[in-house]
Amino acid sequence: MTMDVKEIADARTAINSYVTRTPLQSSRYFSAATGGRVYLKLENLQVTNSFKIRGVANKLIHLTEQEKERGIVTASAGNHAQAVAIGAERLNLRVKIVIPTTTPTIKLDKIRQHNVEPILHGEIYDEAERYAITLSKQEGLTYISPYNDHYVIAGHGTIGLEILEDLPTVTTILVPVGGGGLISGIAVAVKNSKPQVKVIGVQSEASPVMYEFIKAGRLVNTQLRESIADGLYGGVEEGSMTIEMVRNYVDDFWLVKEGTIRRAISLLWREERQVVEGAGAVTIAALLENAKAISGHTVATITGGNIDNQLFQEIISQEGGRASA
Repeated sequence: MTMDVKEIADARTAINSYVTRTPLQSSRYFSAATGGRVYLKLENLQVTNSFKIRGVANKLIHLTEQEKERGIVTASAGNHAQAVAIGAERLNLRVKIVIPTTTPTIKLDKIRQHNVEPILHGEIYDEAERYAITLSKQEGLTYISPYNDHYVIAGHGTIGLEILEDLPTVTTILVPVGGGGLISGIAVAVKNSKPQVKVIGVQSEASPVMYEFIKAGRLVNTQLRESIADGLYGGVEEGSMTIEMVRNYVDDFWLVKEGTIRRAISLLWREERQVVEGAGAVTIAALLENAKAISGHTVATITGGNIDNQLFQEIISQEGGRASA
């Protein structure tokens, strides 16, 4: 499955009224901590406080009339579900959303604000995904994948275009990785324009599915542990188009420790006054663990800010002070 920059540029035009162009903010603190120049792409300030609306909007806009009439179904760990709920509401689509029973309360509450009653199924994303695909077949619904979809990937790629425009001197882009939809889009946008820019994927050591796949050259039975980066948790659909894109365009993968992700959440609040969830903070964790490898102009993609308030306060207080966000 191929994709070119024009498709991503077309996606930007298509989704313009659905999304916000998020800031690319220079970070004095993280620059000093690494010795490079670090910038934060703040998708936690996006609509729904997550990058997901970019891909979802592009997909829903391109549904055929027949697909719209049938209704849609999706699976999500939370942020994708919010984006689908908003898009479906705006386009007056019938929608079913399957999410794991472990989804944080803040994400559940935001989904329910859009007259969508989530279907809770399975403890992890993989189980919710399988059930949603089953529902699509049983009820004739159009399945909207959070990552394994051409339009979704193109929509997410608009982040790459914005980074290149706002920072033409960028040398490295760090991107959180779950199913690979985000990094695939960003990498296609960036590598086709400036192939010398390094695109590095980041996953938690607790859920290194894509990392292990690339390392082994095939899907392997990866043992998963509990992770604060719930948005990246779980596996990849068999035959996902993101696998080929990651192979072709992504330069490297870094794994980060759970404790470092918690520290990154705290530092993002303390030093930048940004509320960031675990999945969004893994790129900062990668900077902290690989400071000596950072040089030039590095962008850390901060993908979301939907973190449970109790968990957020717990992390902040453990690091020496309470938040007042």
